[in-house]
Amino acid sequence: MSVDNQKDTVVIVSTILTAWGGCEDLWSATVPLLQNRGYHVVVCKQQIDDDHPKIVSHIQQGVEFLATYRRKSLVMRACQKVVRKMKQVLHIGTAPAKYSFGYSDEALTFANYLKAYRVKLVLISQGANFEGLGYAYACMVKKIPYVVVSHKAIDFYWPPVDHRIGMREVLVNARGCYFVSQHNKQLTEEQFGIRLPDSRVIFNPVKPTEYIPYPATEGTFQLCCIGRLFLVEKGQDILIRALSQAKWKNRPLRVVIVGSGPDELVLKQMVELLGVEQLSFLGEVNNIYEVWRESHALVLPSRTEGLPLVIVEAMMAGRPVITTDVGGNKEFLEEGVTGFLGYASDRSFEETLERAWQHRERWREMGKQAAVSIRNRVPGSPERIFADLLEQHIYG
Repeated sequence: MSVDNQKDTVVIVSTILTAWGGCEDLWSATVPLLQNRGYHVVVCKQQIDDDHPKIVSHIQQGVEFLATYRRKSLVMRACQKVVRKMKQVLHIGTAPAKYSFGYSDEALTFANYLKAYRVKLVLISQGANFEGLGYAYACMVKKIPYVVVSHKAIDFYWPPVDHRIGMREVLVNARGCYFVSQHNKQLTEEQFGIRLPDSRVIFNPVKPTEYIPYPATEGTFQLCCIGRLFLVEKGQDILIRALSQAKWKNRPLRVVIVGSGPDELVLKQMVELLGVEQLSFLGEVNNIYEVWRESHALVLPSRTEGLPLVIVEAMMAGRPVITTDVGGNKEFLEEGVTGFLGYASDRSFEETLERAWQHRERWREMGKQAAVSIRNRVPGSPERIFADLLEQHIYG
């Protein structure tokens, strides 16, 4: 056993499947604080991108990364399938249906990793509010303290019926359940039919942004839409349909879409099909401040959200927000004061855009109010608050 393995260890599980996701910023910012307090930190993800700058930085600082997904040969997968089938037929060693979510290959690999460390606490950082509970189940079985952070709860995506009772038990036995918005917390409790006693809303860390001088309002207005190009969640297609109407094509308005993702090609083809010439794709942008300097407002037509950091960043930069009433979006915004809210449908969102456009002469003042409002809401160091909470669970 290595020296690090003998140290008190905090294990972090991230369920994000891509190289890096925005919701990983919370655990990432918390890691150095835990290390400074003497803990060895191990991070588990399905696959590790050793070239990603944030992962490289953590490795250089002594963080250990372990992949829970292991590619298996066709023969190995076939053999495992046969063994599982035989166990089902013979009723040998099969998990109760309500706990079967805890027996994925990834969860079993993770459970095996835990044997090698003096684990004081496991942090399950999950995107949707039950996608990481298989890892939490492994902790519950081994009686290892764990906490769960949920970055999103989706109104139209509920826990599988067969797993709901087992998942509920896992949540109840957590040392703490944390959510990034009140909406996420409330919806999770409704989905599982229970009030979670050790639960609270926390903030993601956000890069401090000074108020950025507002661009000129003579001539063309610019809206920026920032986010992953994944229309099932981010709804960029709703925005494109709205802009395809003749009245929007004839107004002094341009829209820039910032980001990348799996739906980039289809969205570009949709823009071309509908002739939306006033919209352009910028891809990934290194200096987002340059985008804010040229943009008059943020537009975010999401179908589902947790509490997007881009809303916080836009408000800090002094920009009003045009968005949908999903997730925690409205928890920071006041209709007609700091932003405009609609619903994630073609008709409602177009009406919201129209309402915003008719009040565009007020956007500058709304942005100033947004900048003041958000600074009164977001704590200066959410990661330090979170590190303190985690340490309380270790000693509690």
